[in-house]
Amino acid sequence: MKVTIEGSKAVAQAVKLARVKVIPCYPITPQTHIMEGTAELIANGDFKAELIDVESEHSSISACVGAQAAGVRTFTTSSSQGLALMHEILFIASGLRLPIVMAVANRALSAPINIWNDHQDSISERDAGWLQFYVESSQEALDTVLMAYKIAENHKVLLPVMVCLDGYTITHTDEQVDIPEQKNVDNLLGDYKPFYKLDTKKPISIGPIAFPNSFMNFRQQQVEAMKSSLSVINEVQKKFAKMFGRKYDLIEVYNPKKSKNAVIAMGSVCGTIRHVIDEENENIALIKIRCFRPFPKEDLIKACKNFDSIAVIDRSLSPGQGAPVFTEVSSVLKDKKIKSFIAGLGGRDIKIEHIKKISKNISTNIEKEEWLL
Repeated sequence: MKVTIEGSKAVAQAVKLARVKVIPCYPITPQTHIMEGTAELIANGDFKAELIDVESEHSSISACVGAQAAGVRTFTTSSSQGLALMHEILFIASGLRLPIVMAVANRALSAPINIWNDHQDSISERDAGWLQFYVESSQEALDTVLMAYKIAENHKVLLPVMVCLDGYTITHTDEQVDIPEQKNVDNLLGDYKPFYKLDTKKPISIGPIAFPNSFMNFRQQQVEAMKSSLSVINEVQKKFAKMFGRKYDLIEVYNPKKSKNAVIAMGSVCGTIRHVIDEENENIALIKIRCFRPFPKEDLIKACKNFDSIAVIDRSLSPGQGAPVFTEVSSVLKDKKIKSFIAGLGGRDIKIEHIKKISKNISTNIEKEEWLL
């Protein structure tokens, strides 16, 4: 069924289709519409779930940990300072190997106070042990939330997932979205069968103290699960494409044969780059990173093998070091000319002329980081 709805409501539809049972949430701009969308669906009787109004984002993710440990499928959502307030529990959720799914409506971190989009909030949590996907559209947001459950709940993975969508640009923009039928989503996900759960009939201890002789082993298992998730993600994306006709990859390349220069980006700016390629006849290719954690090194190497010069657009910072996506890319593509561009911080528009400027300067003065102001 095709409908025109904003990205937040598309995510809410995905939560309903996934038959989530517990949804702890705390409102924060620009995430609030996701919470309101799920609340409205529950209130209207469209699906049965427990929406928990908690007192903070820290409580929200904590409630997710408790509910997921009890053996039910959970969902939450946050942005910016709210996600930062979750920081402590994000590591706990991952360390306990709980397949929670969270939508992050990306928003700049204070100070100064800013309610508009960049990627600093989720990028700052890249080491928390969560898988991270960055989406370009409302349709991709809906589809990725569904796939996130299939990936997270796989016993080779058992790690939580963030689905990151640009605040306002996606969350508050109406787009046509194809909502899958419930029976088809049921065939994709099936009933949730937890690997372990809290059960009074079979008591277990979850999250006990780990002494120095064992803590590293737990962390190593997380790393191995993250590595294993790459093959699981590919399997799920292929199955999703077969069932629903929409194809996704870890790394997606657009216009690869007409240029020796490429721009690497994540999120909604990829749509702007596509427009510049198609409508402005700009001679560049787009390399879209869909999956940032785990970082798909081999797929990136393959995607970039025929390009001489590469630009990387970051919507986040790592003060004192190169921009985060640029740092990751340059550590993998050591034999390429790679130039770093900082853009779109705090919701500043990334315009057509910015993409043209990148195209023009992609191979010049590559040692210097360039800010698109």
